[in-house]
Order: sequence, then structure tokens, then C-alpha cells
Amino acid sequence: MRLNFINFRPAGRRMTTQIRRFGGFGIDQLRQQLEERIGQHLAHSPDQADLLTLAMRAGALSAGKRMRPLLLMLVARDLGCESEALVDVACAVEMVHAASLILDDMPCMDNAMLRRGKPTIHVQFGEDVAVLAAIGLLSRAFGLLATAREVPAEVRARLVAKLAETVGDQGLVKGQFLDLRGSRQSAADIAVTNELKTGVLLGVAVDMAAIIAETDDCVAQSLRAFALAAGQAFQIRDDFQDDVANDSAITGKDTGKDLGKRTFVNTLGYDEARRRLDHHLLEAERHLSAALGGKGHTRRFVAGLFTRTNGVEAFTPAATAHLHAAGAGVSLARH
Repeated sequence: MRLNFINFRPAGRRMTTQIRRFGGFGIDQLRQQLEERIGQHLAHSPDQADLLTLAMRAGALSAGKRMRPLLLMLVARDLGCESEALVDVACAVEMVHAASLILDDMPCMDNAMLRRGKPTIHVQFGEDVAVLAAIGLLSRAFGLLATAREVPAEVRARLVAKLAETVGDQGLVKGQFLDLRGSRQSAADIAVTNELKTGVLLGVAVDMAAIIAETDDCVAQSLRAFALAAGQAFQIRDDFQDDVANDSAITGKDTGKDLGKRTFVNTLGYDEARRRLDHHLLEAERHLSAALGGKGHTRRFVAGLFTRTNGVEAFTPAATAHLHAAGAGVSLARH
């Protein structure tokens, strides 16, 4: 009998309530600040109501948890950084993420019709406008980093270089190519594709946090290892989410898009994919602890993204081991 391993929850009240338990830290306020700032950067000009601007705004401001930019801001704060430029650096990461989703959904890529509960950008605005909107978001992201005056010039240059590396043919572009044309014969091949499709954007969020906080290399390496482990977990989560038995109204995206692709679920089966997910959660916890110790803002935020269906946080070794032994299901909040 197939295990109902991934039990997705709607992305609304439960997550908000959980976040507000964090002693009034203000995740909701950070998210609002971020979205308002993105809106300012993508504001309409007085004489236009053009499809390009509308498409860019729809791609960048559609419903979502803003996991990557919030992770950047929280990690930087846990590292002692209070730079006023943090929100703009975070906006740049979210714009890149939005652009990648627009392109990923295109008919020549995954041919997706639904994203975050709404029609995809090319469905709403046309393929031509969708491509231009993605390019526009990428351009705007690099512009934000290059003009962040509160950041020293040397740090700005490192931020731009890191984001370029993430987007390019050794990052997201290569990951999408491998997803479309790669052979993915082995579990190692699948892991590489997962890292490039999902892990690198989490990686750049913590990399850029470490850069702007000017932390030491040891901490930066632990943060990077955390992000790559978490990225593998999220990609396996997405593999489960893609099951045609899941309801698109709950997951917020099309299902069945990975049919015929060699994912961990399709290749190794549900039980082994579940085991690997638990392993990556443990690794993410270990590396985050090494980087930040007992500093709790990032840890509490990440714990809210990885939850078990019985309400116990899975992002701790004890909880993971206990619930794995009990056969409990996992719910990863929509991102």
C-alpha cells in the first residue's frame, strides 16, 4: 500500500500562527517589509499599465512564503548584521527566484499551468511577455545589488559575483538543462540535478548573508552545507508533491509533471526517498547548529518550514528519529 508520506497543508493560517509564537520576533513584519519593497522596485510608471510590468509584479509578488529572502535576512541578523541594505539584497534573491519559476513553467520547459494556486505567468500574459518579464526581473536583481550604497564596494562586488554564479551555467541554468536533457541514470546524478535546481538558491541566500555580515569562512561553509542539505530535502518534498494523487488545489501547482523523469521517488521508491529526506533534515540541522549555535531566529524559521503531520517539529534530530520510527508523515510548507 502506498504511504501518504507527504501531506501538504494549505499555506495560510497554521503557518502564520506558528510563526507568531516565536516571541514576537516579527516574521510577518519582515515578509511585509520585503513585499512592499519589491512592489516599490517594480512600481508602475505614471504613463503605463503595460503587460510587462504587470507580469513582473505578478511573478515576484504572487502568494508565497518568501523562504529564500527571509532566510537571508534572518541568517544575516543572527550573524550580527543590521545593514539597511539587507532588505534590498533579499529582494534581489526573490526576484531571481521568481524569474526562475517563470522560465521553469514555460511550455518549452515544464509546460506548467498552475503556480502557487494561480495560472502561470505565460498563461496569464503570453509566452513572449513571460520571457521578457523573467529577463527584466533578473536585470533588476543585479541592479539592486550593484547600487546598494549602504554596502562597501568590495562587498557589493562579491554579492554580484555570487548571484551571477548562482544563475549561470554552473547553477540554475545548468540545473534546468539537466532536468530537461540530462540522463540522470544514478542516484548521484539525481542529487546533482536537485542541488542545481533547488539547493543553489538556498545556498546563495546564506552565502550572501555571510558575505554582507562579513563572517569567517568556517561559518560560511557550514551555512552552505546547511542550505544544500535543505535544498535536497525540499526537492524530494517536491517529488512527493508531484504525485498525481495529490490535489493541485492544495499543493498550488500542477501534478504529474515528473512522470517519466528519474527522481528519487520514481527511481528509488517511496521508502528510500523518505529515508533520504530524513537524512537531509538531520544534516541540515547539524550544519545550521555548527554555523549559528544557539541563535534561534533562523532555527525557528526553518523549523516552521519542516513540520510533521502530528504537529511536532521535524527539524531536530530527536523529533526526526522519533517520528521516523513511528512512521509519521511529513508536511513541508509551500514555498
